[in-house]
Amino acid sequence: MQGYFSEFAGLAVIHFLAVVVPGPDFAVTVRQSVRYGRWAGICTALGIGAGISVHVIYTLLGIGALMHATPWIMQLAKFGGGAYLIYLGVRLLRSKASAAETAMSESTESISQGAGMAFLTGFMTNATNPKATLFFLAVFTAVVSVTTPLTIQIFYGLWMCMVNAMWFILVSFVFSNPIIRQQFIRLGHWFERAMGAILLVFAARLLLMAA
Repeated sequence: MQGYFSEFAGLAVIHFLAVVVPGPDFAVTVRQSVRYGRWAGICTALGIGAGISVHVIYTLLGIGALMHATPWIMQLAKFGGGAYLIYLGVRLLRSKASAAETAMSESTESISQGAGMAFLTGFMTNATNPKATLFFLAVFTAVVSVTTPLTIQIFYGLWMCMVNAMWFILVSFVFSNPIIRQQFIRLGHWFERAMGAILLVFAARLLLMAA
């Protein structure tokens, strides 16, 4: 693993920045936590983490053979990944209000939901997200070498599943607390802008590698 630390660090940072960008997973976790309570939010987060495994599996099964057969797809994926990160970065830099505000406007009455349904909600939200498909195709192609052993790549995938689950568990805790929730809504767009600037740096790096 020591020989792949630089590769892992780059993948881990890019993945984490993508995870914290407000999107469908974030909105669903917020809604579940606000409407159904903390336990439902945690189960939803675990489902999101499990949903990542779908993208990891098809990426590991197909990307190596695809790249060997058609090397130009690597360059195309790098440009696609860079363009996607630019899109995310610009969108966050233009942020004026928290993405959670809409979810927060929904009813907060106490309604119960089973752990299984909450887990399935999170799983399906991530597993069917087309942006996640593009992310894994582009970032794995751009950052992970074709010579990286499959066992190391599996470790990368497990790491990303765990990080996704832990992040959205944290989100569920945050948005279960009324005081912290209001503070996040008030200051959240500044945090999003900072993440946007960092994503643009990574996008420039990917595009330079593809040039």
